[in-house]
Amino acid sequence: MSIVYDCSRPETREAGLAAAAGAVRAGQLVVLPTDTVYGIGCDAFDSAAVDALLAAKGRGRDMPVPVLVGSWTTIDGLVMSVPHEARQLIEAFWPGGLTLVLQHASSLAWDLGDTRGTVALRMPLHPVTLELLREVGPMAVSSANRSGQPPASTAEEARAQLGDSVQVYLDGGPSGEPVASTIVDLTGAGPRVLREGAISRAQISEVLGTDVLLEP
Repeated sequence: MSIVYDCSRPETREAGLAAAAGAVRAGQLVVLPTDTVYGIGCDAFDSAAVDALLAAKGRGRDMPVPVLVGSWTTIDGLVMSVPHEARQLIEAFWPGGLTLVLQHASSLAWDLGDTRGTVALRMPLHPVTLELLREVGPMAVSSANRSGQPPASTAEEARAQLGDSVQVYLDGGPSGEPVASTIVDLTGAGPRVLREGAISRAQISEVLGTDVLLEP
């Protein structure tokens, strides 16, 4: 049986964060608010929990799960190296609606799906989720919806789609316009925008001082 916590009230927010942290540590799923859309998440290093997340969404391993972090410095332990372009984009847009694709560290014991050695990383701009991430560490988080259905902009919309497959729902109020994050791939010869979302390609290009290509 899942439980919804109203994070707009201090007393229920504290209880919700404690319940969510306990659920993540127990290998269970939680729904949390972000600055783009609501997400469904779990411990990034628990492969069984990641499998449960994919099953809850009805999604295959061919669409690996991104990872949310609670600070700029967390990524240093997750990737092979942090290129200069990544540092520039992090300083300009984190926390916020930018996802960076980098080569993950080969020593990490995680299984996020068929990643081909890469990981998609983001630091969200939402106080509830940042507090949870700083408590439990990196989380595998995907949009809180069944595959092929609209992304959820409220906890209620997420629960209508995911039901009791999720143990804890953190209700942070409406997320606003359900705009996905922009995805920039930094694993090749030059940066590429794989998806244009909350941050425009023009903004990315301005920060990097070069015209960044948008993948067709």
